Amino acid sequence: MISKPNSNKARLKRHRRIRNKIVGTAQRPRLNVFRSLNNMYAQLIDDEKGVTLVSASSLEFKGEYGGNVEAAKKVGQAVAEKAKAAGITSVVFDRSGYIYHGRVAALAEGAREGGLEF
Repeated sequence: MISKPNSNKARLKRHRRIRNKIVGTAQRPRLNVFRSLNNMYAQLIDDEKGVTLVSASSLEFKGEYGGNVEAAKKVGQAVAEKAKAAGITSVVFDRSGYIYHGRVAALAEGAREGGLEF
């Protein structure tokens, strides 16, 4: 019997390939995106020290939003606002193997509107 391909395994394979090339520093941290069925998560990571500098998720807006495009844009704006407060203006975007479309693109657009450069 032929088994059905697992899309999450393929995403993780893409993510590992991307992470071999993308590294966040203190001056230019990595903007990591995680997309679940119900929520969106974003965090700025300094890979040299292995610490999360700033994080935001759609759980902060749970009453009004969830895992939709509007929520993703709000998460992008929230992470940009927190990053500016921490003195971060430039980041490296890590889409974590997700296709740059829909919620992932909306999060990136919201972060750019919030003042982050990548």
